[in-house]
Amino acid sequence: MSALPLRGLRVLDLSKVLAGPLCAQYLGDMGADVVKIEAPKGGDETRGWPPFRSAEGTQTGAVFMSANRNKRSVVVDLANAQGREVVHRLARWADVAISSFGPGVATKLGVDSATLRALNPRLVCCDISGFGTVGPMRQGKGYDVILQAFAGMISITGEPDGPPVRSPFSPVDQGTGLHALIGILAALHERERTGTGSTVEASLFDTATGFLGYFLQNFWERGTEPTRAGSGHESLCPYQVFETADKPLILGVANDSLWQRFCAIAQLGGVRDDPRFATNAARVQHRGETVALVSEVLRQRKRSEWLQALDEAGIPCSPLHTLGELSAHPHTRASGMVFDYEHPALGKLSTVAQPLRFDGARTEVRRPSPMHGEHTREVLQELGYSEQEIQALSTL
Repeated sequence: MSALPLRGLRVLDLSKVLAGPLCAQYLGDMGADVVKIEAPKGGDETRGWPPFRSAEGTQTGAVFMSANRNKRSVVVDLANAQGREVVHRLARWADVAISSFGPGVATKLGVDSATLRALNPRLVCCDISGFGTVGPMRQGKGYDVILQAFAGMISITGEPDGPPVRSPFSPVDQGTGLHALIGILAALHERERTGTGSTVEASLFDTATGFLGYFLQNFWERGTEPTRAGSGHESLCPYQVFETADKPLILGVANDSLWQRFCAIAQLGGVRDDPRFATNAARVQHRGETVALVSEVLRQRKRSEWLQALDEAGIPCSPLHTLGELSAHPHTRASGMVFDYEHPALGKLSTVAQPLRFDGARTEVRRPSPMHGEHTREVLQELGYSEQEIQALSTL
């Protein structure tokens, strides 16, 4: 199997910020030809989010670079008829179109799914929104932090005695991009059977609610709101960060067999079969006592000693790495999940790979994240625009 299983697929990326661009980037990673549409002034707003890499008199935001490799950038002003015609031509060319406009904006601009699919019945459209198209919140604008709050994610995140905390890595945005990708691939598969495209809808609300599946199931069964568990888990114990004699580690005793092994290396044989601790359910019920017991014993030795002993016993554990430690770890580099490449304008860059392998091979950076409008002329020529027409478009 090739590491480019989607080669030959054509994608029109009308999205911006993170969810849509990440979805389109993954399609590009797998071989699709992705054309990203950007506004004349500034382009994708993440180009302006610090920190920056500066070159050629411009600054490019790191978030933009993280979600826009393997794409071509075309500057189009959708506010005028000529710009809309470019997108319409691209819709006829494309297999997939991805958008993330606010409610009603795509229709106003004439680039909504119904319009584009009328131009190309085989087109698979993916519409990404904040709250979806059904329900009283359908006109609401969605941002990751808003949906974390609306769906209750923030209410369950943080220390028990502290304030609610936002998850900083934008899980709702990133998860929505992945759900959009799943839907697009399913719609393409269906197109092979029917010969016609379809419209896939992905929303931040759906993603946030979906991510809370087992939390909601627990809530419905228990009938009470969960308490914030910090680094812990409401259904497992001990399963959290603990201090050692020098540095913290995280311990994951996820079943009773692991508990028995932990008691053996921690010399806790006297409490291993104590009814308060013998089963996971009992340990959860007596969480305070369990955590106090484990905390006391782990503080007696250094982290490196505990990590070695726990690893040898097959008990899940880890140091609490910083991003720098993860980046420099031998496994990270050997895995190929982080690698360096040369950007012709921005110099040497590091990037995070698509988290897949195809027959052992990672996908590659065939195109670095594009400069604003870098491929406008190239793509317009491919669409059949004359030099005179291209010049006219550039002056609008």
